[in-house]
Amino acid sequence: MILTVTPNVALDVTYRVDRLVPGSSHRVRPVGERAGGKGINVARVLRALGQEVLLLGFVGGATAGAVTDDLDRCGLAHQLIAVDGATRRSVAVVDAAGEATLFNEEGPRVPATMWAALEAQVAAGLPEAAALVVSGSLPPGSDDDACARLVGLAADHRVPVLVDGAGGALLAAAAAGADIVKANAGELLDVAGGSEVTAAAAELRRRGARAVVVSLGAAGMTAWTEEGAWRAAPPARITGNPTGAGDAATAALVAGAVAGAPWPDRLRDATALSAAAVLQPTAGSVDLRDHRRLVPLVLLEEHHAPGLDR
Repeated sequence: MILTVTPNVALDVTYRVDRLVPGSSHRVRPVGERAGGKGINVARVLRALGQEVLLLGFVGGATAGAVTDDLDRCGLAHQLIAVDGATRRSVAVVDAAGEATLFNEEGPRVPATMWAALEAQVAAGLPEAAALVVSGSLPPGSDDDACARLVGLAADHRVPVLVDGAGGALLAAAAAGADIVKANAGELLDVAGGSEVTAAAAELRRRGARAVVVSLGAAGMTAWTEEGAWRAAPPARITGNPTGAGDAATAALVAGAVAGAPWPDRLRDATALSAAAVLQPTAGSVDLRDHRRLVPLVLLEEHHAPGLDR
């Protein structure tokens, strides 16, 4: 079983329009709603890959029922903690060409007592867990050390942990010794400083992360690990809906960690699965036929950059 923690769960709402024109009225086709947030998207893809998952996180308010109802319909096991305040909505306006414009609400505040309850859930699940994923933004007012405490719990049980985050929480997770920290290039530079991704990744490894994976958007991704450093890219630019592509990559990375796959294979698989996710209209969805088709086409090159050894 893989535990996935989504600290800032969302209800993903999709409006489909013929064309998005700022300042004008739009006729919306039937509206789609589904449980979302990065960790939930990761869990959906992991299940598609045949992994058993358990979702943990916080929900509240009128939107909580819509989130849990969707998870129940999908058969995704969950133990979500109720908090005051409403679960945020993430609204995507998608035009006929598949271009998405996103509006993300902030989410409810989560008090320290609720974080303690989540940590107790994680601790209870870790003895049976193959891996832990902590993915997405923290709710307003949360302590940056919250992710680090979860990393520490996983380390106590010798369970590999991947943290996909940003800001101080990402730094704290690295310092706590996360097996994998993942971010996009902008997020990495924001937390590590400087203007060069390789140096920023080396800094997070110096602080304690065993591996650093950086998403480069349509250009693929790069990993700096104890085995070496590699960059992977899709064979051509993949057009479609990029929402959730990074979450598909996270799912592939953690599945590779559970399987003990070599890092080049993990990165190739993550790049292919991310590209396959772009071809789907909703986050958390993949067609494994696209994934299998793309894996052998991924371009992989090894990097020999200074400053990556610890």
